[in-house]
Amino acid sequence: MGHTIFLAYILAVFYPPIAQSGLDGLQGLHLPAGFREGDTLGNLAAVAHVVLAAIVIGGGPLQLIPAVRRHAPTFHRWLGRSYLMAAVISSVGGLYMTWTRHSIGDLVSQVTISIDGILVLVFAFLAVRAAMSRRIIEHRRWALRLFMAASAVWFFRVALMGWAMLTGGWGVDWDSFTGPFLYALGVGQYLVPLAMLEWYFHCQKREARQRVQIAFISTLVPMTVFMAIGIFAATMGMWLPQM
Repeated sequence: MGHTIFLAYILAVFYPPIAQSGLDGLQGLHLPAGFREGDTLGNLAAVAHVVLAAIVIGGGPLQLIPAVRRHAPTFHRWLGRSYLMAAVISSVGGLYMTWTRHSIGDLVSQVTISIDGILVLVFAFLAVRAAMSRRIIEHRRWALRLFMAASAVWFFRVALMGWAMLTGGWGVDWDSFTGPFLYALGVGQYLVPLAMLEWYFHCQKREARQRVQIAFISTLVPMTVFMAIGIFAATMGMWLPQM
């Protein structure tokens, strides 16, 4: 649901002005690294990052639905290829914008988001290599890691708004967009989802004990509740007002 709402926000806010005015459509949009006069390469990177985000945010969850894989395997394969290419190009564009036109946060935020971009590229390569070698189980695991890393920007927004709703924004300097919570979230936006995914893989093993599975569920449930709060806060505070 959270991905669907974010996808609707991207399609409603960013697509119409870009489709109508091209690079100039970036002007006036709520983008920290948006349109800059004379910077054609940077503007192209920004447009690619926004346009391809729709495939990453909208296509990723569809890849996880078993019924799609079973009943529409051709669609699943082509969507997977499109998703992977979109994630790679978007990450390259994001890395370029981070280090050439970064406008919020500080060096710590630049480094932490760059690590995520690099993880996306690494996971995409390993997913493709496993698929080409017909190692389907390994491919699926690398693809799931790719999904988690590529969704980090979504996790960031949801976690930030959930935290702001519950604590009033403790540990966040909104003017400079720095602070201890933002530094922790900078790495947590991809490390926490990836850690939970690895724990999930471990719980699937035959030798995994029941208490390990119970511990996983006991951790996943409150995290899901927090995520639901974050989705509500992000929807009402960030996405819906601009749609």
